[in-house]
Amino acid sequence: MALDIEIDGWPGTVDWPDLAERVLEATLQVAPELANQRLTADVLFTVDEEVQALNREWRMKDAPTNVLSFPMIARDDLLAMEPDGGPEMLGDIALAYETCCREAKAKGVPLDHHAAHLLVHGLLHLAGHDHQADGEAETMEALETKALALMKIADPYGNG
Repeated sequence: MALDIEIDGWPGTVDWPDLAERVLEATLQVAPELANQRLTADVLFTVDEEVQALNREWRMKDAPTNVLSFPMIARDDLLAMEPDGGPEMLGDIALAYETCCREAKAKGVPLDHHAAHLLVHGLLHLAGHDHQADGEAETMEALETKALALMKIADPYGNG
């Protein structure tokens, strides 16, 4: 899987593209269905205003949020995808800078750790995972925690 990363409005204090690539490598360890060389995903590090516009247009919610994911392949199709063939767009992820900063500060965690968590979360959504039902939420949180542990990032849910 390959990422196309765009940075707009995030300071250069962290190498955000490198962080996204490290997150991808960790996520591939817990969600091997993403390890198909045909897959690509767009990751946009942007500002609240842009995420609010996307949220309004696609989710009918006129407010910024920390991360948005837009899957383009159904999970069953992803799991059945052969490794040979042309590129396939898995989906898009957008992170909102100001919201991520507020949340990281409130949680008392470094911004890059919080952004890593949200990227793992977004990639898992692109892989077809969800958290609407309790069982799904527990599964998704466990995958997130495992991926972050591979990056030496503490459990964001405080379970250990």
